[in-house]
Amino acid sequence: MQYTIAGDNLQMVTIHLAPGESVCAEAGAMVNMSGNMQMTTNMKGGLFKGLKRMMTGEGLFMTEFTPTGGEGFVSFAGNVPGKIFDLDLSGGEFIAQKDAYLCSEQGVDLDIAFTKRLRSGAFGGEGFILQRLSGSGKVFLHCCGDIMEMTLAPGEVVRVETGLVVGFESTVDYSIQLAGGVKTVLFGGEGLFLTTLTGPGKVVLQSMDIAKLASSLIPYLPIQSNTSGR
Repeated sequence: MQYTIAGDNLQMVTIHLAPGESVCAEAGAMVNMSGNMQMTTNMKGGLFKGLKRMMTGEGLFMTEFTPTGGEGFVSFAGNVPGKIFDLDLSGGEFIAQKDAYLCSEQGVDLDIAFTKRLRSGAFGGEGFILQRLSGSGKVFLHCCGDIMEMTLAPGEVVRVETGLVVGFESTVDYSIQLAGGVKTVLFGGEGLFLTTLTGPGKVVLQSMDIAKLASSLIPYLPIQSNTSGR
């Protein structure tokens, strides 16, 4: 499988598949494809796995793309301005936010991962449920805004605004802590809590989240007036 990621802040990944190769994607992610690409919709992993995917915000069904009669290509893009990055799983696990998954090779398994602490789930910006990616193969994840990748050493800590954590390796510890003292909480403008990630392992962060993007657009949306006279 070969691929290219094109664009700046509205990126698209184009995957070139040889005969016999397949790629799976979330519903609605496909942008274009070659004429010989066959689409098959199924519940990857069965009904139980499909229901668990729904808990992470994905669909019950996934779409599988396979070329027929030769090589083919298919392209995917996210639903908000942002970046696409590739993750190479080699038997390890990666924990991602609920809506980060875009597409992957057949050997990648999608499951759910519950946050370890009640407080992390309640205030972590992503709820109690995250996505667990495991198996072997390429995964393509989509973030909002720009991407920052970090590799934390054992015991190294980074604190991040809630909602801006795209994902991290399963070796990274994830918890939520207060942003600071009373004045910081009330007047700091950074929210009550910060996500604390402790190494070792890889961490992927984003510069924006959908909630921030939506709130920045609200003041510019037209206000619908009541023309019924009541």
